[in-house]
Amino acid sequence: MTGTVPFALDKALPGMPAIFAIVLTGLVMVGLAFAVERVVLRPMVNQDHIIMFMSTIGIAFVLEGFGDLMWGSDVKVLDVGIPTGSFFFLDMMIQVFDLWAAGIAGVLVIGLALFFQKTRTGRALRAVADDHQAALSVGIPLKTIWVIVWSVAGIVALVAGIMWGSKSGVQFSLSLIALRALPVLILGGFTSVPGAIIGGLIIGVGEKVAEVYWGPLVNGAIENWFAYVLALVFLLFRPQGLFGEKIIERV
Repeated sequence: MTGTVPFALDKALPGMPAIFAIVLTGLVMVGLAFAVERVVLRPMVNQDHIIMFMSTIGIAFVLEGFGDLMWGSDVKVLDVGIPTGSFFFLDMMIQVFDLWAAGIAGVLVIGLALFFQKTRTGRALRAVADDHQAALSVGIPLKTIWVIVWSVAGIVALVAGIMWGSKSGVQFSLSLIALRALPVLILGGFTSVPGAIIGGLIIGVGEKVAEVYWGPLVNGAIENWFAYVLALVFLLFRPQGLFGEKIIERV
């Protein structure tokens, strides 16, 4: 939903600069993160993980439905000034927009990695993710951390939505594409940032290779489900992923 809002603002308020719509959306997301933490997540502290997981899914459906009613389900496109066009390299056609998107994604990944490794707030986020009770016992404010987590997630979703929407347009039904992140995390490991990056590259390349070489054997459409089958194989034989930690709990 976050990636759709700047496109909707651009259509609802003609003449609004794209950069202003993006900044306004970022501010709205921070406010929304604060509200969600106060109303929904704070009462869920110390509950089972599945309860919090289902609560966030419910929030997503509510926000998507509200956005659909407010802005409609039409495909929205916003020109953010990224160059288009294509060129051939080693008999492969490469889109200039895709290179820009890859570069922006790389900068975002490096920025997040430095944030989590080098800053005090980033280390606090990692501590809470590892054991929020222990983090609370050493004075890390969980209330503030939850707001920061949701704000960072919203900014990342905003960048991803803008990249996708600038090229192909966005609508609220495209939120299902976010489910593609689940096989990536399973493959790379939920506790590893480098694993998520490498897992994404493996999934992306694997989908295209499977579609080209195996697609004709089953009348195509392998790209739509290849990632989930690969994730299922990893859950069966290596559930911690390629770079994840094997956690052993004492019962």
